[in-house]
Amino acid sequence: MLIVMKGHNLLKIVGLNSSRRVEFIDISEKINNIIRQSGITDGACFISVPHTTAAVTINENSDPDVLYDIINKMDRLFPQKDNYTHMEGNSDAHIKSSLFGPSVSLIISNSKLLLGIWQAVYFCEFDGPRNRNIYVKIIPG
Repeated sequence: MLIVMKGHNLLKIVGLNSSRRVEFIDISEKINNIIRQSGITDGACFISVPHTTAAVTINENSDPDVLYDIINKMDRLFPQKDNYTHMEGNSDAHIKSSLFGPSVSLIISNSKLLLGIWQAVYFCEFDGPRNRNIYVKIIPG
């Protein structure tokens, strides 16, 4: 875990282990812990994943069927085995990662992420299980 502070900006690299080929891991509390530890009460938080077969997104955290439906639909739209030309066998993961995206930007208020009542931040694994990193950049505001 690397922490780089310049002025009041904070960059933290957080390791994460996925356990399945495709899974969504709620990282909201990890991010909120980083924010609390930084001492920053208000500002912006940028979350990025430096991987071409993973992503980050915001979605519902109340009903697990929502995540099941997202994963199920993505697997039907982009199955692991298809007529892909990429030789590594993970083209579906690259496509899914591109659709979801590598980063999100969020508001920090009262020392935590400003999310809706049903929202959570999810690390999206599309080619696991793997050891991954998440970059978290906090800027006071």
